Amino acid sequence: MPKMTFIESNGTPREVDAPLGLSVLEVAHKHGVDIEGACEGSLACSTCNVIIDAEWFGKLKLPTEDEEDMLDLAFGLEKTSRLGCQIVITPELDGLVVKLPAAARNAGDK
Repeated sequence: MPKMTFIESNGTPREVDAPLGLSVLEVAHKHGVDIEGACEGSLACSTCNVIIDAEWFGKLKLPTEDEEDMLDLAFGLEKTSRLGCQIVITPELDGLVVKLPAAARNAGDK
C-alpha cells in the first residue's frame, strides 16, 4: 500500500498508509490527522490547505481554476500550497510529503 507523510504544524512527521483513490483529505481523516475539510471535499472552502513538499509538487496534476480560487482564500498560502481534497493518491504519489499549515481559515470566517 502507498504511504504518505504528514508534517504536523509543530514539525513532527507522521507516516501513514495512503490507499489508492483516496484524497489527501480523506487519508488525513482516516488517520486522525488534524485537517478540517469544512466542506467535506466539495471544493467550497480552503480549510484542507496543505503545503506540498517541493520535491513532490511537480508530480501533481495542475490545480483547476476552481481550486486556485479557493486557494486564494487559504490562510498561510505558500508557493506549493494545494487543497488536500483535490489530490488523489496514485501509485506515482507513493511517499508523498505534505506539511500542515500553522492555521486554517474558512471562507466564512471573519
